[in-house]
Amino acid sequence: MVDNRIDTTAAAVGAFFCGSPPSRVLLESSTESEWVAQLLEACGHEVIVADPNYTAMYATRTRRIKTDRRDVAALADACRLGVYRPAHRVSRLQRRRRQHLRIRRQLIGVRTQLINLLRATLRQEGVRLGRGSASTAAARLARLSLADDVAAIVAPLGAILVDLEPHVRAADQSLAHEVATDPRIDRLQTVPGVGPIVALTFHATLDTPDRFGGDARRATAFVGVVPSESSSGERHHKGRITKNGPRELRALMIQASWVVWRSRAAAAQTLRTWAHALAQRRGRRIAIVGLARRLVRILFAVWRDGTTFAPRPWLGPTRCMAETT
Repeated sequence: MVDNRIDTTAAAVGAFFCGSPPSRVLLESSTESEWVAQLLEACGHEVIVADPNYTAMYATRTRRIKTDRRDVAALADACRLGVYRPAHRVSRLQRRRRQHLRIRRQLIGVRTQLINLLRATLRQEGVRLGRGSASTAAARLARLSLADDVAAIVAPLGAILVDLEPHVRAADQSLAHEVATDPRIDRLQTVPGVGPIVALTFHATLDTPDRFGGDARRATAFVGVVPSESSSGERHHKGRITKNGPRELRALMIQASWVVWRSRAAAAQTLRTWAHALAQRRGRRIAIVGLARRLVRILFAVWRDGTTFAPRPWLGPTRCMAETT
């Protein structure tokens, strides 16, 4: 096998592949796979982005020895034999949304860490920052009467918070514009407990209902809020949720469940009553996870059918609201 190594840059990849005859190329799904796939397709090649978790794709590779050359040989065999599982390729719109959400999440996380550090430092000196929104932390710090040495210590934190705030506002405004211009996001927000960030994250993460064949159960399995199972013969055992898939979306769905749990809104009454009834039988933690699973199914159905959320009456613990499938 010829060892042709090239730099992972658009110029190097284009120079190597654009002059070669059309062929079928198998790529592992990774951070850089999409732009490489698009470049190769522009050069006239057929590109397959494959799921790297599909172990059968590496059947011809020796497990005890892993090198780049052996991986390439295994992928070449998989491409020739058709032993691969195509990975979903996210649309450009959803890829941009994911990037915006990820950057905003990082900015919020940095701001939270700075405020926590600022509070801890001030408390060591017997000073409280005071309550207020995160966006006003720098202003509240400026109003404190601090000793010169303490003020000098916390000054970098205040300066970074001041510089960070415009970027957080810009990220919020960008996402607010997307919410205002996409009616699908507006419909998702009719579901109790779901706000702009949850709706955008759900939409960007799942990309399209067709990805799951319109099946809400497959969507909940993708999010990782379905129970794990170990069954054989007459033995049937279900355990904790699988926690497969997107961690951020799963965490947001749990937060949405808590919002519904504490809500007094009329639209959330049926879901809240169902969750409280389940908590009496199985405990609150299981009820919250079960509610998150139900919210995923409802969100998926609203998106798939192009409808809005319509609460159904409570029919009791044995005839509760039907699962949306």
